[in-house]
Amino acid sequence: MAAQKNYMAFDLGASNGRAILGRFDGERLSLDVIHRFDNPMIRLPDHLHWDVLGLFRELLQALRIWAGRGEGELSSVGVDTWGVDFGLIGRDGSLLGNPIAYRDPYTEGVMDSVIAEIGRQTIFEQTGLQFMPINTLYQLIALKRAGAPQLEMADQLLMMPDLFHYFLTGERVVEFTDATTTQCYNPRTDDWAWELINRVGLPRRIFSPVIQPGTRIGRLLPHIAEETGVGDVEVIAPASHDTGSAVAAVPARGEDWAYISLGTWALMGIEVRTPILTQEAQEANFTNEGGVDGTYRFLKNITGLWLVQECRRIWAREDGQATSWDELTQMAAEAEPFRSFVDPDDPAFLNPTDMPKVIQERCQATGQPVPESRGAILRCALEGLALKCRYTADTLARLRGRPLKVLHIVGGGIQNKLLCQFIANATKLPVIAGPIEATATGNVLIQAMGQGEIGSLQELREIVRRSVAPEEYEPQDTAAWEEAYGRFRELMGL
Repeated sequence: MAAQKNYMAFDLGASNGRAILGRFDGERLSLDVIHRFDNPMIRLPDHLHWDVLGLFRELLQALRIWAGRGEGELSSVGVDTWGVDFGLIGRDGSLLGNPIAYRDPYTEGVMDSVIAEIGRQTIFEQTGLQFMPINTLYQLIALKRAGAPQLEMADQLLMMPDLFHYFLTGERVVEFTDATTTQCYNPRTDDWAWELINRVGLPRRIFSPVIQPGTRIGRLLPHIAEETGVGDVEVIAPASHDTGSAVAAVPARGEDWAYISLGTWALMGIEVRTPILTQEAQEANFTNEGGVDGTYRFLKNITGLWLVQECRRIWAREDGQATSWDELTQMAAEAEPFRSFVDPDDPAFLNPTDMPKVIQERCQATGQPVPESRGAILRCALEGLALKCRYTADTLARLRGRPLKVLHIVGGGIQNKLLCQFIANATKLPVIAGPIEATATGNVLIQAMGQGEIGSLQELREIVRRSVAPEEYEPQDTAAWEEAYGRFRELMGL
C-alpha cells in the first residue's frame, strides 16, 4: 500500500461550495469536508453577478483551516465549477468586472436571433452542443451587441474554474471539459470553433489554447502559500466542469450504462469516445461535452432539483425557517400520485420569483388539477423530473442504436431516495446510486492521475468501486408509471 497523499478539491456549485479533502492511499479514497460556504448570486443595477472575490476568500479560508489542523501536507489542489460562465481578463492581468450569472436575462432572445441568422445545423455541426440560451456563445454575443466595454478591453476569456486557478497560481489556462460547455469549441477539430467565432464577430484573441484534465498548472503563488500556511502546493486541473469530474467517478463497468449527475441540474447521458454529431442528435438537442482520458459526455441538460430547491426557499421565507429536506420528501411521498405533471425544462421555471405559484400556474395552463398542498406541489415536480428522465433515456437508447441496461445516479441529489426510486420506476432500469460526492471524488482522483498515481480512467473507476458502497433501486409499479408516461408526453407535447 502506498503512502497516503492528501488532495484538496474545491467544488463550487451554483448555490454553494465546499472544500473537500481527499485522502488516497493508492487503493482507496476517503473524503472529508473541510469547509462549506454559500454561493449566492448578487443582483446589481446592471446584472445578476457571481461574487468571485468572496468565493476566492472562502477558498483561502479552507486552506487556512487545513493548515491549522496540522494533519499533513497537501499534494495538490484543483477547482471545479458549473459550466458556461466566465470572467474576462485585461491586458494587465486584471479581472474586468464580476462575472455575470447565467440566470441573468441579458441573453434573452440572443440564441433565437443567432439561430435565425446562421442556422441550427451550422452551429451544431461546428460545436456539437445543446442549444441553451445560457451558453457562453450567447452571453458573449449579448455583451458584444450591448457594446460592453469589458469585452472590448478583454485580452483573455477564463471559464469560472480557470479563473480560480489563475487567482491561485497566476497562470492563465483554459481546461478542456469546461471549454466544451461554451458552444465555442469544435469537437471535430479539437480546437475552438474558429469559423463560428469569426462569423459572429467575437474577438479571436480571448480564446486561449486548451489544456486537458490532469494538467499540472503550477504552484500556489508565494503570498498564498505563506498567508494560508499550506506552503508550496501544486495546482492541478481536474475535469474542471463539475459534471466532467462527476462522470469520471461513476463506478461503472462495460458499455451499456447511462448516468445522471443529479443536483440543481440533472445531467443525463452516456460516455463515448467519438462525439455524436448526427442530425438526429441535433434535433433531440443533445450535447457533446468533454470528458476525461479521451472521452466525451453525450448528454442532455435537464433541470433537476432546482424546482424543489426554489420551493423550499420560498416556503422558508414565508415560515421564517426552512423545512428539512427529509420532511419535504415525506410530504411528497404522502401526496396523491400521478395527479399533475410539469416539464422541469419549461422556460417558466428558469428563474421565477415564486416557484410554487409558477408550478400551479403551469398545471392550470395545461388543463390539469392544480396542486394545492406543499406535498402535492413537490410530488408534481419530482414525478415530472422522473418522467423527463424516462423520455431522455428512451432518446439516448435510440440515438446510440441499442438499449440501456443500467442507470448510475451520482451527486448530492441521490440523498432524495424517493426521486431515485421514481427514476427507476419511470425508466424501468435498475438504478445504482452513488457516490454522493461524485464531483469531489473525480476531482481528487484526476489530480492523482496528474501526479502519475493513477494510470487510466478504468483504474480510477476501480478505485471508486473499492471506496464507495452504492445503493440499488429496482423498478416498481412499472405499469402505472408507463400509463403516467403516456399522459406526460401528451400533455408536454413530447
